[in-house]
Amino acid sequence: MRVYFDNAATTPLDREVANVMFKVMCDDFGNPSSTHAHGRQVRTLIEDARKSVAKLLNCSPGEIFFTSGGTEADNMAIRQMVLGGNIKNIITSKIEHHAVLHTVEELANSGKINLHFVNLLTNGHIDLIHLEKLLSTFPNSLVSLMHANNEIGNLLDIDKVGEMCQKHSATFHCDTVQTIGHYPLDLAKTYVNFIACAAHKFNGPKGIGFIYINSKTKISPFITGGAQERNMRGGTENVYGIIGLTKALEIAYTNLEQEQNYIQELKTYMIEKLRTTIDGITFNGDAEDKSLYTVLNVNFPPTSIAEMILFKLDIAGVSCSGGSACSSGSNVGSHVLSALNISPNRPSVRFSFGKQNTREEVDFTVEKLKEMFK
Repeated sequence: MRVYFDNAATTPLDREVANVMFKVMCDDFGNPSSTHAHGRQVRTLIEDARKSVAKLLNCSPGEIFFTSGGTEADNMAIRQMVLGGNIKNIITSKIEHHAVLHTVEELANSGKINLHFVNLLTNGHIDLIHLEKLLSTFPNSLVSLMHANNEIGNLLDIDKVGEMCQKHSATFHCDTVQTIGHYPLDLAKTYVNFIACAAHKFNGPKGIGFIYINSKTKISPFITGGAQERNMRGGTENVYGIIGLTKALEIAYTNLEQEQNYIQELKTYMIEKLRTTIDGITFNGDAEDKSLYTVLNVNFPPTSIAEMILFKLDIAGVSCSGGSACSSGSNVGSHVLSALNISPNRPSVRFSFGKQNTREEVDFTVEKLKEMFK
């Protein structure tokens, strides 16, 4: 058996999505910027896709801009807000994705902004009392906090934070890469200026995503050189990716409640199995309450095989992660776990689930872990 428990890194491409993309690849090859019939046909596909995405999120099609993925969307929001010259302070946390963290640190190091980190509670949640104090001290800031942490799964109360930002005239950027396609979002009712999306997190293709920019928020173009995406992002659109993203999002929201329940049951089942199988197991973050149902970060007892555990799981037939997939090629430990003061002597593994996973795969994985820790 070969088990894939790294869905927070990427999910398998849905066959139905692949079929739709393939048809467009073969039949709709015109450049959407061309004014002839072939170009107009493809332009119609893109704009219909934009309307579909906007309808699912309850926003205007004019607020959706297609990007190469979540990292670009995060960079676009943060950099262009600072470039506009009206932002002097950024409030964020030390457990953000590096697409945010490295960007704000670079801007701070270059002297363009002042950077403020909100405190974290022991369970990994944002300290909302401290956030309120920071907003009171630095109104009109840019707040960048993720909806769900990609390593430990903690969920942010996006509505509560949005209300706080609105109260203090702050701009709110929320990295929603792990939650788009997994939780309903009503952007007409939520105060947020920017959100980010990557299609491959909900069984869509890699290399495509979007940024939502609230119509009241004005930024300059991120990529110049063309009038694409209403002059906000130059370059010929990734037509096949856009169509694949839209189809994947439609499928995700059509089956949302059913898949939420199924995957949550898998996560709960694995928590119970691990507790009864391996002594000394704990879980990083708020694993059983305000937590992403697709992510479980397990903290194992000290062991001589700590540095080899992912390798041994891989050899045993289990694909999983020791943290953010974007850092998987690095020998540097998880910045998220370090910020939460998790002991480096206890190895941590992130198991992340998808709709294709089964209880049998959980049983198989726990059995392999039992052999390692016996």
